[in-house]
Amino acid sequence: MRVAIFGARSYDRHHLGAANERHGHELVFFDAGLDITTAPLARGAGAVCAFVNDRLDAEVLAALKEHGVGLVALRCAGFNNVDLAAAEALGLPVVRVPAYSPHAVAEFTVGLLLALDRKIHRAWARTREDNFTLDGLVGRNLHGRVVGVVGTGRIGALVAKILKCGFGCKVLAADPQPNAEVESMGVRYVPREELLATAEIVTLHCPLTPGTRHLIDADMLERARPGMVLVNTSRGALVDTPALIEALKSRRLGGVALDVYEQEGDLFFRDLSGEIMEDDVFARLTSFPNVLVTGHQAFLTEEALDAIAETTLASISAAERGEKLEHRLSADLMR
Repeated sequence: MRVAIFGARSYDRHHLGAANERHGHELVFFDAGLDITTAPLARGAGAVCAFVNDRLDAEVLAALKEHGVGLVALRCAGFNNVDLAAAEALGLPVVRVPAYSPHAVAEFTVGLLLALDRKIHRAWARTREDNFTLDGLVGRNLHGRVVGVVGTGRIGALVAKILKCGFGCKVLAADPQPNAEVESMGVRYVPREELLATAEIVTLHCPLTPGTRHLIDADMLERARPGMVLVNTSRGALVDTPALIEALKSRRLGGVALDVYEQEGDLFFRDLSGEIMEDDVFARLTSFPNVLVTGHQAFLTEEALDAIAETTLASISAAERGEKLEHRLSADLMR
């Protein structure tokens, strides 16, 4: 099958190409992301392969269908950028990669937290300028601190395990569906409001749905424990960024570490180093010394990329053979 791969980076080309030796599809890579202006590039392809910031609204999906596309394969777990109801109405199946390497994201989450809490990013910048003073670099131990994990699926459960068993943190969790494995570690489930009021550190591991959009908003931040540190490696829109900025300005938050951003589609995965930053909210956010932002790279390990490539191409192969699609998405997920 001919597969149009949008937003392709060097690592996509390498890992998808290697996995395709087992599947034999015709892979066509495009640097451009998918939107209504680039959808015609998919003409003649049986499937398109898209990523987290590609646009797959009703207009784009209709254009893909018109160009003969019969499958949308997301090489990611998130699907909030897809109008699943429109896809179902068009008879256009959408598949994803539900679990590629939870260890990759969980380990990166803890790495971000350590870097922020121990001011590693600031120390690195200093030593690059031969400044080896330690003033302003005093951090805190993780051991013994209260950490709240919001969302305890595969990734959240691993984060809870690392922090409790590896660092000796006291871990609380919030999830509509408690995880028995997490409970067996001695993690206590509490209401989200109690978690925010109690935890010194809060880390988010939720999908983005209408019910979780702006999960962390001005009201929640007002209820949070003073000095709380927030980590988000899930989806940017879980956090109301202007409200986050106000909480940082008022010094209610002790620090923020983000690998995702609500409006990242206009920024991430692109080199903008020679351009003027037009996103005033992002510019303000990154001006705080106690904020650490990375460009949606928590998933980026060799193991995860191998798993993403294999799962994506296996779904495309199954569609080509007319088999049941194991990882097909339903519009019910967005209700």
